[in-house]
Amino acid sequence: MDVLRIAAFSDGDSGGNPAGVVISDNLPNDIEMQRIAAELGYSETAFATPSGTSWRVRYFSPESEVPFCGHATIALGAALALQYGNGVFSLSLNQADITVEGRQDGTTIAAALQSPPTRSLPAPTEIVTAVLALFGYGHGDLDPRIPPARIHAGAEHFLLCLKTRKALASMKYDLNAGRDLMRRENLATITLAYAETPQLFHTRNPFASGGVYEDPATGAATAAFAGYLRDIGWPHKGNINVVQGEDMGMRSCLRAEIQPAIGSSIRVSGTARIMS
Repeated sequence: MDVLRIAAFSDGDSGGNPAGVVISDNLPNDIEMQRIAAELGYSETAFATPSGTSWRVRYFSPESEVPFCGHATIALGAALALQYGNGVFSLSLNQADITVEGRQDGTTIAAALQSPPTRSLPAPTEIVTAVLALFGYGHGDLDPRIPPARIHAGAEHFLLCLKTRKALASMKYDLNAGRDLMRRENLATITLAYAETPQLFHTRNPFASGGVYEDPATGAATAAFAGYLRDIGWPHKGNINVVQGEDMGMRSCLRAEIQPAIGSSIRVSGTARIMS
């Protein structure tokens, strides 16, 4: 079985988040998909098979299946464009139907996904306290303009927005404690963000629930974050740019386009590079 290795949301010829992509006539069984994802060791691997006029897609991390993964969807869009030509591809996920557009222009490969609907909820005090303790932050480290929240766009995430870039760069936590917290609260990732400007953010995404200390680019969390900014009336002017992975030495660039209707899909786009 051929496994493509594609870094999504790359910064030119470097950076991005590596994902596995398997396109086959039939999906392997669950045990086989989990085995392939674990052997690859990437934060997610996307498995896709034709299903009528769309594609049936499932995502596996090294330790578990996840309902939606943004960077693996971007990688899949790039792979479909390479194999079937530029176009918009309909995807049927476990819990949602979305699309991904893949395009190749010379040596540049780009993709854009339309996320599942978004939603957000204020964060309960006890969860905020637990997440702050996990990372060794205090309430004084938080940006009061963007309160902590549970955010969703196909998967559940928790958001902490920090006041300084220095606080973001200092992120550290215990993987096992993070895994326990995220699984207990049904969180795919925790998003830590810093607003350099109203339209430029720096983020980090611990993914302990999937056995990964940190993701260098997280499209699903970016979609959920953009939806939350819309919910709170943030002056995003219709789009935000996100730099992620910089503190890992894997700088990644994501763009989110935000329509005004509350809860509507977020378009998240970026370039991709084929890994040897």
